[in-house]
Amino acid sequence: MAATVSYKNNSKQYKIVCKSVLTVGRDKHCDIIIPELTVSRNHAMIRCLGEGDFYLIDSGSSNGSFVNKQRVVAPKLLKNGDIIEVGLTKILFEELNKDVDLIDSVSMLETIVRSAAVIKQITILVADIRGFTSMSEQVPINTLTKIMNSWFHQVNNIVASQQGLVDKFIGDCVFARWETDDNQLKTIRHALLVADEINHITENLNKEYKGQLPSKLKIGVGINTGTASVGGLAQDNTALGDAVNIAFRMESASKTLKKDIVLSEFSFKYLPETIWKGKEQYIKVKGKREPLSIFAFTFKDTKKIIKKIN
Repeated sequence: MAATVSYKNNSKQYKIVCKSVLTVGRDKHCDIIIPELTVSRNHAMIRCLGEGDFYLIDSGSSNGSFVNKQRVVAPKLLKNGDIIEVGLTKILFEELNKDVDLIDSVSMLETIVRSAAVIKQITILVADIRGFTSMSEQVPINTLTKIMNSWFHQVNNIVASQQGLVDKFIGDCVFARWETDDNQLKTIRHALLVADEINHITENLNKEYKGQLPSKLKIGVGINTGTASVGGLAQDNTALGDAVNIAFRMESASKTLKKDIVLSEFSFKYLPETIWKGKEQYIKVKGKREPLSIFAFTFKDTKKIIKKIN
């Protein structure tokens, strides 16, 4: 989905087509320069994720960023007509339809022709910060924003480095995916590597903010492989389907089972049997009549498992 932002600066009106990243701040190198002392030099960014979803991400600014008068802590998915407030400046976010004439007509054409959803084989990873709601009530808002901004930024980069795509940020949760038609094992290995790296990112933040957190940050991860509908504009450009739902159920199961990572049978069946044979468990999953077989383990086991995958 293409989008623009509009704002007024020194009585002059600006309208900018959103690109992969738009930086907002007082610094002269920002894409949207706001010369106000209440605005940090590098205050926030508007970042495109997935197949056309735009998020406002605060960079840990002193005075915060707001969408529709609500302060942004975790990345906020922007919708048509949202009002972003940075300092005293109001920025209007607008999604564009196919009738809008953009300068970048080629980019717009690509958006139009991809409007139909496609059924694809994907591996899905869902990673969630445990106890986030409780933590958010005890940690100063500036500190919390810096922690979350750092976590999401690093997670996005590590997913991209492992050939994946961050589909969505949902509150304190990241939903990433890998597409494949012929090598599911490869995508599962990528997902496991990302899970391990996200754990390292989280542990490093615990060290960096030691003494400022009521308890250590911990994550739970769910992984599933299956077919999903991907890319339809009517679907908010996200992957949809039973495969996605199961991935979220796997993450939820990690809390109940007191494990760090849970793989569904649709994923772990691609791993060498020596890794999971005899370690399977069966759990009831909402929306499924029959129990699902799962393979659950801790982060300590992750590297050993990855080494056994070709």
